[in-house]
Amino acid sequence: MQHLTIVTTGGTIDKVYFDDKSEYQIGAPQIGEILAQLGVAFTFDVIPILRKDSLHITPEDRELIRDTIAAQPHRHVLVTHGTDTMVETAQVLLDVPGKVIVLTGALNPARFQGSDAVFNIGCSVGALQSLPDGVYVAMNGRVWDPRNVKKNRAANRFEPR
Repeated sequence: MQHLTIVTTGGTIDKVYFDDKSEYQIGAPQIGEILAQLGVAFTFDVIPILRKDSLHITPEDRELIRDTIAAQPHRHVLVTHGTDTMVETAQVLLDVPGKVIVLTGALNPARFQGSDAVFNIGCSVGALQSLPDGVYVAMNGRVWDPRNVKKNRAANRFEPR
């Protein structure tokens, strides 16, 4: 993989805490800074298209995500996404041809100590380089077919459907 296209949609991975409001909000995408700090050996571009909690992503948003990915010239695409509806978005992308697409996110904001964000991003980058064309979800140290995975909210992890 020489180049990675990253499409960001918001979600917990990009949440920041505002003391004056005592709540989390979706901030700027964190992934570009994370990859730069890690000194990755490939080029990448970050295309921020949404700043939403995934519970607020609409069918129109999913079509925007799909159209954005389909229009990219590069084969490898990483999508950062909120975990609650990541699987639904991945299923909308199943018919995008000629690309390896991996969706990932975090159960804790990337800026927080102990966040799973860096681990999930690393797992996704490895998956992107080794998998055939298709759509995948990379969470909790596993790579899933989006037709066979679900988020278990009670256990706060992804598992077989």
